[in-house]
Amino acid sequence: MAQSNWRGGRGRRTKNEINMVPFIDVMLVLLIIFMVSAPLMPTGVVDLPSVGKAKQAPEKVIEVVVGEGEQVSLRIDQQDSGSMKLAELTKRVKAAQDSTAGGPTAAPVIISARKDVRYDAVLKIMDTLQRAGVARVGLTVHTTGG
Repeated sequence: MAQSNWRGGRGRRTKNEINMVPFIDVMLVLLIIFMVSAPLMPTGVVDLPSVGKAKQAPEKVIEVVVGEGEQVSLRIDQQDSGSMKLAELTKRVKAAQDSTAGGPTAAPVIISARKDVRYDAVLKIMDTLQRAGVARVGLTVHTTGG
């Protein structure tokens, strides 16, 4: 809205201001539109994955344990077999899986690492095992040190 000020005989000066009334009118109309249309919108349904329960625990579990400094050891049925290199690990995991029934019923391989182990080391082991053709590779995390 422009206002005029008379100062003596020097003429007319205008003062510029922002007129807020149209802005408020537009905001109120938008508010009413959203309030009316919000209950009419369909609610979204999120399909979350579910965890299935196995009928029975697997007979044999192969666990790859990643320790400090990317030390890798193999644990088959709770029996440790010492640390080894990655190339040797893939051969021993394949041999352990082949000793059980092959195909989809092969013994699952679980990569187990402490929280302070770099995720890159775990991914490298997982990628190496999958490239070697090891089936059923999963991950687990130790929450305690040791």
